[in-house]
Amino acid sequence: MILWFTILQIAVAVAVGIFAVSAGLMGRRPSDYTVGALALVEVLLIVQVITAIVAPLVGNPPTGDPLEFWVYLVSAVLLPVGGVAWALLERSRWSTVILGVVGFAVAVMLWRMEVIWTIQVA
Repeated sequence: MILWFTILQIAVAVAVGIFAVSAGLMGRRPSDYTVGALALVEVLLIVQVITAIVAPLVGNPPTGDPLEFWVYLVSAVLLPVGGVAWALLERSRWSTVILGVVGFAVAVMLWRMEVIWTIQVA
């Protein structure tokens, strides 16, 4: 993983989380802004998948368990999809809050992936 890219992803995910939770608590239903913000998190996660595939091939393998890393990454990629599906099926203010919670969950998972990739000893 690339540290600056991970920090960027975490910052974006936390910003999306704050934005969506505050919008939901203000009574806003899911909109193009909240769903689009989570779509940005998803695009960054797809770039992370590509990076995770290429990095070991160029000499940057994970120091921790690769299986654990990939389970986190696949789960993180699926979370925004599930959150957006929920928001489209149940168009209430609480589904907007769920979009924010997904943003926070992805941020935590990204940090854990960084720890698995760089800090742990296999």
